[in-house]
Amino acid sequence: MPAQAALPLFAAPLAEDDLLDRLRLIRSRRVGATTYHRLMAEHGTARAALDALPDIARAACVDGYETCPEGVARAELARGRALGAVPLVHGGPGYPAALADLPDAPAILWALGRTDLLDRPMVALVGARNASSLGTRMARKLAEGLADAGHVVVSGLARGIDRAAHLAALETGTIAVLAGGVDVVYPAENEALFHDIGARGLRLSEHPAGLHPQARHFPQRNRIISGLARAVVVVEAAARSGSLITARTALDQGREVLAVPGHPFDARASGCNLLIRDGATLVRGPEDVIEALDSTPTRIPAPKPKPRITEVPATPAHASRPAPADPAALHARILSRLGPSPLAEDQLIRDLALPPGRIAPELLTLELEGRIARAPGGLLSRLD
Repeated sequence: MPAQAALPLFAAPLAEDDLLDRLRLIRSRRVGATTYHRLMAEHGTARAALDALPDIARAACVDGYETCPEGVARAELARGRALGAVPLVHGGPGYPAALADLPDAPAILWALGRTDLLDRPMVALVGARNASSLGTRMARKLAEGLADAGHVVVSGLARGIDRAAHLAALETGTIAVLAGGVDVVYPAENEALFHDIGARGLRLSEHPAGLHPQARHFPQRNRIISGLARAVVVVEAAARSGSLITARTALDQGREVLAVPGHPFDARASGCNLLIRDGATLVRGPEDVIEALDSTPTRIPAPKPKPRITEVPATPAHASRPAPADPAALHARILSRLGPSPLAEDQLIRDLALPPGRIAPELLTLELEGRIARAPGGLLSRLD
């Protein structure tokens, strides 16, 4: 597979005004990571995108839309820097190369601690919060073995498996990706470990300092955990769990997925056993992870692009259904295909049988209107 492209755009630090504009853009109402990158691609600069946003919102019948005020962005920069955190901006120096090519790459990451860890090979260890004693022992064994082999251990600083992995790798290098701000301890029982990682490892977050995590922030955090890593190892996970979401996101990102098997009667092992059944590499110890990594490219390959329709297939069914000229009619068709359960954008394009260039602007409009939401992995859901 081809090696990942070098980090694009900037070899020198961003000018303060450009940094401020990019922060204002990602903090503007209803602008998520995917929309941010689309606006940057369409308008070239964050300043131009900010100037265009009110007109885009007006065209979407969103009255009184205002972009993030400059004072709010300046306050975020000041607060983060006062903590000793560093803003890593997509396209700028220091931004993790592993994340750069993801379609929903964080626009900005606040980093507190050893940013040099981002230059080393990383492996993610994730699993159940209510981990068994065997599960935590396995997590420690894996983290110690991977650390001894020169890998940085990445996890989410949750209870159970995450905590065990961070503790075992603390001396050699561990990265905690947080669902809240880099200064917000969650859960409270991990406070001592939280501070230890800030002093000896690295805490990362795409959110402003002071933000307390909410449920929707955890899937967003998980895409960063898997995106940073060459491989994701699931130690214990129920059939429906955040760890399984991380594993699926890892597959979408082109990462290796490995799992530790468990007893069929243990619900905490059901997710891992399902992953192994579906082709994940079975892990008995750190040697299995290292062997799997040795058989893959040293640098993380860019995710394989999913097939996209570039023109309407010339079939009688499609020929008899012309593309609606009225945006409202297309909006109605898009919304009729979406529901609370996420649907892949590529599948929506296939269902509508229209060129992606015709649908993409209307998806942006609906997102700004607050009628649809994006989730990691190119998934869309309806909000109204």
